[in-house]
Amino acid sequence: MEERLQKIIASAGIASRRKAEELILAGQVSVNGKTVRELGTKADLEKDHVKVSGKLISAAKASEKIYILLNKPVGYLTSRSDPSKRQLVIDLVGQYRNRVHPVGRLDLNTEGLILLTNDGEFTNLIAHASHNIAKVYEVKVKGKPSSVQINKISRGVEIDKVKTAPAKIVLMEETETNAWYEVTLHEGRNQQIRKMFDSIGHSVVKLRRVAIGFLKNEKLKPGELRFLNETEVKRFFKTTVKKSPLKSAKATKTTTGSRFDKA
Repeated sequence: MEERLQKIIASAGIASRRKAEELILAGQVSVNGKTVRELGTKADLEKDHVKVSGKLISAAKASEKIYILLNKPVGYLTSRSDPSKRQLVIDLVGQYRNRVHPVGRLDLNTEGLILLTNDGEFTNLIAHASHNIAKVYEVKVKGKPSSVQINKISRGVEIDKVKTAPAKIVLMEETETNAWYEVTLHEGRNQQIRKMFDSIGHSVVKLRRVAIGFLKNEKLKPGELRFLNETEVKRFFKTTVKKSPLKSAKATKTTTGSRFDKA
């Protein structure tokens, strides 16, 4: 299948799409021995020989599907780029930095599990509310909301003129000044949990995602990651399609670490 050269280069992990465009314009990319300088040029790695700075791009590497589970630390932006030069989640995935994108978002001050991949169908499966993939969060809020207030936001509240879908909210722990809740969502709107609790006058003090579907809090320390194995990826697809499009997936040993402190 033909694809734009900058996408092929990025998928192979050679450079970001923006950098790939610079390489093309600089005459560092060739297709079947002919230097290409047009950004709209397409190629098919099954038929064409694409080289960057004289090195041939492997069709197998460019088409490899990657699925990463990362424990995002506080202070990292869920994005592939940032004009303000803040730290990005893709900075934590090493050699795969230019080959994957985050699935959904966790805001700058939220920690916890996030998936990164180069598989667009998998991204849609996890991120779109219609596929009913639950995301579970542990939420520390200021003060102690009443049961009436919790019932109100669990049924759905209007945020940015759109009502939120019903959420499951379970009290985990209370102190004199704070309360911890487990919140389960099937949608992922911008800062949704923070806005839900703001609407009842109890701001969020700490927020972390502890589960995505069947992937639970896996004792990954902040900044640690592991690859999903083939069985796990197929399990996600099995819930919505008869046959998984997965061809291959890297499997590695799960990195272990201590559970978060509830401080």
